[in-house]
Amino acid sequence: MAFDAGMLACVIAEIREKSLGARVEKVFQPERDEIVLQMRSLEGGKRLLINAGSNNPRICFTTEQKENPMTPPMLCMLLRKHLQGARLSDVRQEGFERVVTLEFETRDEMGFDCKRYLIAEVMGKYSNLIFTNEDKKIVSVLHTVDFSTSSLRQVLPGMTYELPPKQDKQNPMEADGAHFLSLMIAGGAERPCDKWIASTFLGISSAVAREIAYRASGATDTPLGACRPEKLNSAFFEVIDGIKNGNFSPSMVLDGEKPVEYAFCALTHYGAGFVLRPYESAGLLLDDFFHTRDREQHIRQRAADVLRILTNADARIRRKLELQRSELADCDKGEEYKVCADLITANLYQLSRGMTRAELVNYEDYREDGSFGTCTIELDGRLSPSANAQVYYKKYNKSKTARVELTRQIALGETELKYIDSVFDALTHAETAADLAEIRDELYRSGYASRMKNYAASRKPSTPVVAEFRTSGGYRVLCGKNNVQNEYITHKLAGKNDYWFHVKNLPGSHAVMICNGEEPDAENFTEAAEIAAYFSKGADGQNVEVDYTFVRHVKKPTGGKPGLVIYHTNWSCIVTPDESRVLARRVK
Repeated sequence: MAFDAGMLACVIAEIREKSLGARVEKVFQPERDEIVLQMRSLEGGKRLLINAGSNNPRICFTTEQKENPMTPPMLCMLLRKHLQGARLSDVRQEGFERVVTLEFETRDEMGFDCKRYLIAEVMGKYSNLIFTNEDKKIVSVLHTVDFSTSSLRQVLPGMTYELPPKQDKQNPMEADGAHFLSLMIAGGAERPCDKWIASTFLGISSAVAREIAYRASGATDTPLGACRPEKLNSAFFEVIDGIKNGNFSPSMVLDGEKPVEYAFCALTHYGAGFVLRPYESAGLLLDDFFHTRDREQHIRQRAADVLRILTNADARIRRKLELQRSELADCDKGEEYKVCADLITANLYQLSRGMTRAELVNYEDYREDGSFGTCTIELDGRLSPSANAQVYYKKYNKSKTARVELTRQIALGETELKYIDSVFDALTHAETAADLAEIRDELYRSGYASRMKNYAASRKPSTPVVAEFRTSGGYRVLCGKNNVQNEYITHKLAGKNDYWFHVKNLPGSHAVMICNGEEPDAENFTEAAEIAAYFSKGADGQNVEVDYTFVRHVKKPTGGKPGLVIYHTNWSCIVTPDESRVLARRVK
């Protein structure tokens, strides 16, 4: 799953075709490791994304609009100063490395023509973004590399930029048939073909190496010695010549709807259970592949404190419930205590102070042969028989009180656990910083502020922005992504005769279909139910049951947690949520 040198060549060909000569209009830095250049040319506006993070490094055109921080970081302001208004004059790949140089023509502070370079090293955990002047002197760098980090190469402002140290591998763009054959002979007959290709040649990912081996032998794990040299040679240079000639066919492999792998060429070695989806451009491919992954990573980073609070609360409540249920089970001994107390009282004449045990006839234990069972009772020898009876009566009364209180506490704990689950589910649907802010504010107002460092709730909460959809019949469906939004659409936006949807017995979003006094047909109800099921914990399930009713039947109980509602009159339907179908109905 690597952004290899072949994929970089594919992206560069796309940039040269569509944005060479374009001018930079704006520079954004939505994430710490990510820069977006908004450029405009005769082809129209394009957004060039450069991600130099360790998780998902890449460079490509993107259509995704991300929320930018209120105060731009220092690197962003520096690039705005030097690059806004600059013209992209050249884009080139350094050798067959995962290094791309963007050359810009601009003017310096004195108004003279000059060049500036933005160099992106897309190299996994070593990825970096370097900005230099026309002499290749480093002006700024995203990740500084000093002597304590690397003794081979330092990347610091003021130093002259140097390419990363060369690897002990062959450049496939310079290889020929005879050289390839000699390397193959020296490679070792028992070595897997794909491992040999990836370790011998520069810039080829494991996925592409497996594809070459598959095209040559019909399998991905074929030993090098079992491959016919002419077949492997042909398959290898078919891929390499495609890069040289700019014949790219970006594609993505999916397991159902889940992205598995991508490459600049068709990956045909996956089995029949996978889907190979071709793309017109590398930008569209990478946008689709990394969209969900980036959003989840973004949420994890920004919601780390909330996740920690919820995880700790969940574990604490579960431990408490386990102890309370154990104590409730012990309350079943209460009846035994009463029997012991009654027997002691009925046999006071037989007992005396100092006895530690008594075996008494239990007249409630009648047997088939007409006899009665006996009961062995432990006594405190320091107490009188009547005092021992009072001890057992107290235990009995205590168990009765404990049963009532434990039952109440367990119900409260289970309710809180359901609330915690609903917030966990809301985090999976959070898309923006505003969504996270609403969740934090909700937790603050629910009594979790003491576990949030330096958090202060806003005095006047902003109006929630809910997700909006449109059914095939043209009806609006509003869906909350957290409990704050759920309450807003159910109790503020919806009319009493609109329809309300929620997945049955699972945490999930409230969905409301705005009907304006009309009665939608069955298809619209199904689509609204699918939306409610998708924005719930049952999103990945099949045959998910969804309750729906009029909004007027949905009530919030007094003192209930945010998002908690009750209803007694409803209908139910069974749907299977489909992500592509649901998102296609979303109003942008």
